[in-house]
Amino acid sequence: MTHSRIAVTGSTGLIGAALVRSLRSDGHEVVRLVRRPARSGDEVEWDPKRGYVDVAGLVGCDAVVHLAGAGVGDHRWTEAYKREIRDSRVLGTAAIAEAVASLDVPPKVLLSGSAIGFYGDTGDRSVDEGAPPGDGFLPSVCVEWEEATAAAEEAGVRTVHARTGLVVAREGGAWGRLFPLFRAGLGGRLGNGRQYWSFIALHDHIAALRHILDSPDLSGPVNLTGPAPVTNGEVTAAMGRVLRRPTLFTAPAPVLRIALGDFSGDVLGSQRVLPGRLLDSGFAFAFPGIDAAIRAALR
Repeated sequence: MTHSRIAVTGSTGLIGAALVRSLRSDGHEVVRLVRRPARSGDEVEWDPKRGYVDVAGLVGCDAVVHLAGAGVGDHRWTEAYKREIRDSRVLGTAAIAEAVASLDVPPKVLLSGSAIGFYGDTGDRSVDEGAPPGDGFLPSVCVEWEEATAAAEEAGVRTVHARTGLVVAREGGAWGRLFPLFRAGLGGRLGNGRQYWSFIALHDHIAALRHILDSPDLSGPVNLTGPAPVTNGEVTAAMGRVLRRPTLFTAPAPVLRIALGDFSGDVLGSQRVLPGRLLDSGFAFAFPGIDAAIRAALR
């Protein structure tokens, strides 16, 4: 897409901010959806909970990238916060999809966030986009989240669900919390360490989003994970190697369950998710291995 107008929600988050920088550096016009009155020409007001979008701000957009949603690991999973996780995704996505569908000339593509939480705990079994949803809270949220794009799909807009894995980045997300612990020599295995972590370097994640925008044949679910998932024990060893720190500490499963509540099931769960559709579409990873992804984050 050359010199396109692209709308982005979640533009202050880890992935959204990096995507906006990448798009603007290549000369694209980016409009950011914000949850307050717009203060400049590159902002569009929206309120996901009320289902409101200032549709006029989306006129002329070639693509809409929807990344907004409450952080899964930001708070203990009380019933109230679980509702926040669900509503921030489902209601916000429905609002964006309906706004897109209402335009006289809709964008060519709606690239909507999702997560590999869709698959639930896969153990040591590899899964790709053809696998069914798993059981539990996050899979049920992901199913509703993806179904909320229905209005855009019915309007004929190419719609992609970017099922994101664990993003290796220093600035935020799960790895943003790991780096300080490992730098201090306090990092270690979580539980038995045999659970698979499907990771992706931030650089590759942004490149994959750009690839999806530029690939008219891609629609539906696309896994944004690296090609070689590793276990938590292997992540721990790699962090120790790259940072040159000991990794003697462990967080036993019972302690994690007390500290994290329901969220501990996802920390201790195993997801061995492969990026089948990305690879089939010709995408090439710059940092496919865990050591390379960690080093890229440190740069």
